[in-house]
Amino acid sequence: MLKDDEVLEEFFEDKKIIQNVKLYRFTSDSILLSRFARAKYGDNVADFCAGSGVVGFHFACLNENLSSLTLFEMQESLADMARRTAELNGFDCRVVVSRLQDIGREFDDKFSLILCNPPYEKGGFENEVYEKAICRKEITLTLPEIIEAAFRALKFGGRLNILQRADRSAELLYLLKKRGLEPKRIQYVAGAPDAKPYLVMVEAVKGGKEGVDVLPVIINKR
Repeated sequence: MLKDDEVLEEFFEDKKIIQNVKLYRFTSDSILLSRFARAKYGDNVADFCAGSGVVGFHFACLNENLSSLTLFEMQESLADMARRTAELNGFDCRVVVSRLQDIGREFDDKFSLILCNPPYEKGGFENEVYEKAICRKEITLTLPEIIEAAFRALKFGGRLNILQRADRSAELLYLLKKRGLEPKRIQYVAGAPDAKPYLVMVEAVKGGKEGVDVLPVIINKR
């Protein structure tokens, strides 16, 4: 099942994911998000900016009784790896190749839970490989566009679980509230007990009431 420059990496017990050593590869941030998100029985789950699918697949391993899993990824090369990983591990999912700005109306008000590990950084790709740069930087997709796509795709009462750089917390919370996605849980991640957080995870609810639960900081020694 492997193509040139591809390897198999373990990501959950005996489960393996296909990765390309020359393209974007998942980090511990993806695993943190899948553990931060909470499933409800019968959830229809979407993984935005899915890459090779690790967030959605890891979440599915942690949570049984999901109704569906749909991965959205704009790069065909990464989407292809996700399809083959699903086949390898027996995951029942749909992979959609599309920019989030362009996903069809068939997905309006469809999902009860969206997971999103987005590009964190602003700026151009400089000397980086373009296919890797757009996974890390807001070149083809911006944070407001992600939030707009999530609002459209979520059912009323649906939840968006998203990561962002800690120093963009105010921007993220403002944009969520502005679009009617009310932050309900927030958790920061630091690399050491005495270090400043470098990452924030937020769960926001479409049409939710005000009131947020700020969870203890997670220490993630990268």
